Amino acid sequence: MSLKAEFEQCAEDVKKMKARPTDSEMRDLYGFYKQASVGDINMDKPGFLDMKGKAKWNAWNLKKGISNEDAMNAYISLAKEVIEKYGM
Repeated sequence: MSLKAEFEQCAEDVKKMKARPTDSEMRDLYGFYKQASVGDINMDKPGFLDMKGKAKWNAWNLKKGISNEDAMNAYISLAKEVIEKYGM
């Protein structure tokens, strides 16, 4: 299985977990996913009142500079870890 195919499969599997991961795990998953699929952050930071948007922006911004391949590998590792922890 190619890296991209494994990445996409893990992204689908994360959606099917029995329990929701912690906020910290979700932020890391989101940041690695966006970095792997889009690359470096390409949008302005959301406003003060948009707490969810700001959390997502921060999670993605923290992954800035990581190559797509490294972000995919990190996402796959974390996804497998949380899927094992919370079940599918």
